[in-house]
Amino acid sequence: MKAVVCGASGGIGQPLSLLLKSSPLIDELALFDVVGTPGVTADLSHISSVAKVTGFLKEDDGLKKALTGADVVVIPAGVPRKPGMTRDDLFNINAGIVRDLITGVAETCPKAFILVISNPVNSTVPIAAEVMKKAGVFDPKRLFGVTTLDVVRAETFVQEITGEKDPSKTVIPVVGGHSGETIVPLFSMAKPAVKIPTDKLAPLVKRVQFGGDEVVQAKGGAGSATLSMAYAGYRFAQSVIKAVQGEKGIVEPSYVYLPGIEGGDAIAKDTGVDFFSVPIELGPSGAESAQNVLSSVSSEEKQLLEACKTGLKGSIDKGVEFVANSPGAK
Repeated sequence: MKAVVCGASGGIGQPLSLLLKSSPLIDELALFDVVGTPGVTADLSHISSVAKVTGFLKEDDGLKKALTGADVVVIPAGVPRKPGMTRDDLFNINAGIVRDLITGVAETCPKAFILVISNPVNSTVPIAAEVMKKAGVFDPKRLFGVTTLDVVRAETFVQEITGEKDPSKTVIPVVGGHSGETIVPLFSMAKPAVKIPTDKLAPLVKRVQFGGDEVVQAKGGAGSATLSMAYAGYRFAQSVIKAVQGEKGIVEPSYVYLPGIEGGDAIAKDTGVDFFSVPIELGPSGAESAQNVLSSVSSEEKQLLEACKTGLKGSIDKGVEFVANSPGAK
């Protein structure tokens, strides 16, 4: 099992690479970034775990070398928002980075499972899909937007109300997208069921939706949620790898292209969008089926879903248009 991290030297990439290096499921770990990869590679290579680590920079066809033979490609690459940057500036930079990396995947390892972490996920996953379509190698079952951090936050924050010792033992579906109001935690469907006092529900939902702001403020604007995102990316990658290797019954929410996945058409019809995060049953071919949980939501969650759909549509269109108007990958 070969895993590749594209953006391995960054704030998410380094701790994510460390976690993947510690996984007994990975035999080979390739790291790619435009700077810093040799140092990260040397450091991780001293760890006594199974995975053999290699590192590559852009020069000398580094991306192609990193991606050759890849089974799973995790993409945390991109820049965080800096002072003076507009959201459009951030989008244009990260959209171009994701486009170019996915072009490399399409050319070198089109059958790999692609896990997109780079923000804005609501737009970067449609960008990845459009690039793969253009190359004629798009398999919707193998493309995932990693929304696991929203799930992790929901599990953690609800623990403060329930007192559950291990927060990960509470399963909470989080649907929609991966930013602000597009994130819809379905606490009404928690297993085991959780009782949330009425006055605490709205603040809890908002905290899950805007948890990233909490970290940015705590870091004084000098960083964002990198460690928790690395953990979430690792957790999702582990689930994909286990499912690919034959473990049954693994279900994880993920932001996917619905029309290409069993059960997805009905959800796309319900939501009016082609990309949406729902619980996905994982298997050897990737996303085996999408679970439609939307018919069972509470009245409060229905209202949240309306706001989510409106926000998502614009983000998806923006990603699709970016590729349509793009002169091509660099």
